[in-house]
Amino acid sequence: MRLDELPKSQRIEDRRGVTAGRAGGIGIGTVVVLGLIGWALGIDPSVLIGGAALLSGGSQTQQQQLPTGTPSDQMGQFVSPVLGSTEQVWTEVFAQAGKAYTPPTLVMFSGATQSGCGFAQSAMGPFYCPRDQKVYLDTSFFQDLERRFGACDVGSKTCQFAQAYVIAHEIGHHVQNQLGLLPKVQEAQRAMAQAESNSLQVRVELQADCLAGVWGNRAHAKWQFIEPGDVEAAMQTASAIGDDRLQRQAQGYVVPDSFTHGTSAQRTRWFMLGLKSGDVASCDTFQTQEP
Repeated sequence: MRLDELPKSQRIEDRRGVTAGRAGGIGIGTVVVLGLIGWALGIDPSVLIGGAALLSGGSQTQQQQLPTGTPSDQMGQFVSPVLGSTEQVWTEVFAQAGKAYTPPTLVMFSGATQSGCGFAQSAMGPFYCPRDQKVYLDTSFFQDLERRFGACDVGSKTCQFAQAYVIAHEIGHHVQNQLGLLPKVQEAQRAMAQAESNSLQVRVELQADCLAGVWGNRAHAKWQFIEPGDVEAAMQTASAIGDDRLQRQAQGYVVPDSFTHGTSAQRTRWFMLGLKSGDVASCDTFQTQEP
């Protein structure tokens, strides 16, 4: 993956090394327990943690506001152009449809931090918070992708595109939010049983995978930044973080009703669909009988 010609973003808030303290009055042990419960039940951990913070009388959004800009270290110099390329791609896509795109801020943190959706902890993985329209990323997740999940070959340069796919997936959620899709989904989920709500969430996540592919297609058309082996690494990553594979690794069996992100095959297929087409219209996961 070539970064040299990609536009850099200044919309990065670097909280690495900043102590997060307690999650609105709840301790880190509670955060870990709630995170495990959320994973087992197929519920977004930030929802449980945010609720616990409210019940304890704490604020979900207490966090020192740090200046934004491009961090000077190697990871910051990687995240910045990936984020910058998403800003330019989606600004152009929205403009073609007569709409305005407002880019999100990406928060880099280490260990834990506060978000508009509650307490963020590295074990939760990267996520997008629609309340404050920020993407939260503990970059140690990239090491987990290589070493724990086998998502790409350890130390390989192709891992960069796999990491970029992860960022682009979270930006995909912001695109969904900008289009008004996420509020509609959340409203519908409130009236659903858990299994039905999870099934709808899978479609949301698969669409974000497809939108990440659309970004890859259009960014490559502009900057020719994808190199041999990059796409294969991204496909390997999409497969490595499928619900079926993660559950089988964790407990030896799968519970399809608890899936929230889609199977390895589904994630790979939708990412490649967006990457090949470069067309947002191809990412309608809600109109297919089986996503």
